[in-house]
Amino acid sequence: MTYSIIGSGAIGSALAGHFASKGIEVSLANNRGPGSLTDIVGKLGSKVKAATVEESLLADVVILAVPFPAVPDAVSSISDWGGRIVIDATNAVDLPAFTPTNLGGRLSSEIVAEAVSGARVVKAFNTLAAAALASNPAEASGRRVIFISSDDADAIVTVSALCERLGFYPISLGRISECGRLQQFGAPFSTQNLIRID
Repeated sequence: MTYSIIGSGAIGSALAGHFASKGIEVSLANNRGPGSLTDIVGKLGSKVKAATVEESLLADVVILAVPFPAVPDAVSSISDWGGRIVIDATNAVDLPAFTPTNLGGRLSSEIVAEAVSGARVVKAFNTLAAAALASNPAEASGRRVIFISSDDADAIVTVSALCERLGFYPISLGRISECGRLQQFGAPFSTQNLIRID
């Protein structure tokens, strides 16, 4: 299985660090091109490969870690996702006010799903602040919790297994249409840094 991260900001870099620390190959891309990733890739080691967005969008599991408004442009080069998994790690937040974006009652992941038609969308990695996400998942004799929701049961299994490999403790909330709202920015699980004691 191949993995990629689109976005090299705080969230994308944090996730790339966990892939590197666990020896899992991942491609990392941003809208500025592979040349802009030389420093971060050099720090993280050989498991993290700088790539173009177009190359990274072809992975089996694509993690979107770009600003929410940038999602349509970031994925525009792919028209047929063929059932591949897209992990939506974005948050619909208005800056600099740092308030939830008014989506007219819609779920942010529903809007992401429209941009990646044919993909199996999983909401994950978005509820932790970047600093918490970047820190060691193992803490206080336990593991940091990652909340997951998706309308595809098999995709939940796949992403839960990835979370385990990265050292996190995944908790499936169920379908995006039913529980995804709990993960949105400003919702009850947003910024909750929880540890599951093993």
